Amino acid sequence: QVQLVESGGGLVQPGGSLRLSCAGSGIIFSFNDVGWYRQAPGKQRELVAFITSSGTTRYADSVKGRFTVSRDVAKNMVDLQMNSLKPEDTAVYYCNARSPYSDGNYWGQGTQVTVSS
Repeated sequence: QVQLVESGGGLVQPGGSLRLSCAGSGIIFSFNDVGWYRQAPGKQRELVAFITSSGTTRYADSVKGRFTVSRDVAKNMVDLQMNSLKPEDTAVYYCNARSPYSDGNYWGQGTQVTVSS
C-alpha cells in the first residue's frame, strides 16, 4: 500500500533549474529517511541527497551547493530543488524512503531529467 510518486522532471537548459517532488501515500515521511537517487545510462545508481526523519540533510559532492532537499510535513512531500544544472546531471531521478526502525524500503518509479542545449 506504500507508494512514492516522483514528478517535476523534464528538459532544461544548462544552468537552469528544476524542482522535483516526491509524494508519499501509505507512509509518513517525517518518520522515515527519504533520499533522492539518480541513474544515468551506463552508470550505477547514485545517492544524490537525503533528509533524515530528524531533518538532517546530506548531499553528494557532485551536487553540493547546487541542490537542496526539503520536506513539507503538511503535504507529506519531499522536494529536490536543482539549480545550476549541468549536462552530467541528466539521469532518471528516484525517490526512496526507509524507516530507521523497521525493514521498510520503498522506491518511486522515477522521473527523467535531461539537461541539454
